[in-house]
Amino acid sequence: MKPAVAVTSVLAVLLGLAATAAQAEVKFGALYPFSGQLALLGEESARGLEIAVEEINAAGGVQGEKVVLVRGDAVDNNQAIGEARRLIALEKVSAIFGTYSSARSIAASQVAELSGIPYFELGAVADEVTGRGLKFLYRTNPTAEDMAKLAVEMIVNKVAAGLGKKPEDLKLGIIYEDSSYGTSVANHQKKFGAAAKLNVVSMQGYPAATVDMSSLVLDLKRRGVDIVLQTSYQNDSVLFLQQANEAGFKPGAIIGGGGGYSMQPTADAVGHKVIEGVLDTDFTQFLVNTQYTPGIDGFVETYKKKYNSGPRSGHSLNNYVGAKIILQELNKAQGFAPDTITKAMKAIDVTPGTTAVGYGFKFGTNNQNERAAMMGMQWQNGKLVTVYPDAAAVAPMQIGK
Repeated sequence: MKPAVAVTSVLAVLLGLAATAAQAEVKFGALYPFSGQLALLGEESARGLEIAVEEINAAGGVQGEKVVLVRGDAVDNNQAIGEARRLIALEKVSAIFGTYSSARSIAASQVAELSGIPYFELGAVADEVTGRGLKFLYRTNPTAEDMAKLAVEMIVNKVAAGLGKKPEDLKLGIIYEDSSYGTSVANHQKKFGAAAKLNVVSMQGYPAATVDMSSLVLDLKRRGVDIVLQTSYQNDSVLFLQQANEAGFKPGAIIGGGGGYSMQPTADAVGHKVIEGVLDTDFTQFLVNTQYTPGIDGFVETYKKKYNSGPRSGHSLNNYVGAKIILQELNKAQGFAPDTITKAMKAIDVTPGTTAVGYGFKFGTNNQNERAAMMGMQWQNGKLVTVYPDAAAVAPMQIGK
């Protein structure tokens, strides 16, 4: 009987070790639109998070535990709510990362707040994301206000002179998809435009799923608009550029607000001649002064090896940097209780110019990263190059040529 007892004891030890190993994991939710209309940039954003987690795990994990991502598909607002509940109640995640879409983020983070689970927003820009005074929501990326402020700054400092006009003599048309994202940016554009004494002659919203913008294009053309500012996703970015081209509407400048304007597939869809010279305000992209964004080349190399292609947008980069800084800070903490996680976030203090996105990290009012910033880009010769601010630029802005 003794050998049987010994074998039983050995099995018990082995099972105990296996159980211990299985417990040495910490789960986090990855809540993005992986399907539906916003899937392209939703997936692109999630890829940045995945790379950050792989690098963290390769370095020993967080507090000695392997980070496991559990996906949730935020295909629409209702699904975002349902998936947030599933991740929290069934998957028992310690926190949720997401979500790219402002509307999805607003819906899902409310669920997390009521459950007392930290929610890390790495890509949505609408005011309301951090404007609700939530305790457990932290946003790493720049905001709608940052995007609008930069667009107006570019007009006043660069674009007006390139068109040979004073800023106050320009006619501006503001068009935007009418969810929380587009509305937030457009309202700030109007506010900053008024402060700069710019002449906004048209401000029009539309559903992101629209299939015809011809009447809007003709209205802008009839009003003699010099500069169009569009805040959009990919499909409506492509639609506007195509129908403006078909109508012969050629304003002095088009300034996109993120979304589709930062994506190579958009340029390919409309043609490089159509998108040539179009400006964009958005997260840090890849043709940028690398002295301003240390580590960006390493990220691109890792991305290419993992996904067999180059990044499709800077959304992956911004999610990567934000997630990695959060996980590195959590590695200094003890445990994953919600209050432990939020306390750790308050200690983050990263100076600008030391990250692959260029901006720094420090959570301020409403847990917004007060050091986050946008950049100005332009499509030149089929490539999206950084042109503003000068410290980050790799090419001069080309206006009126």
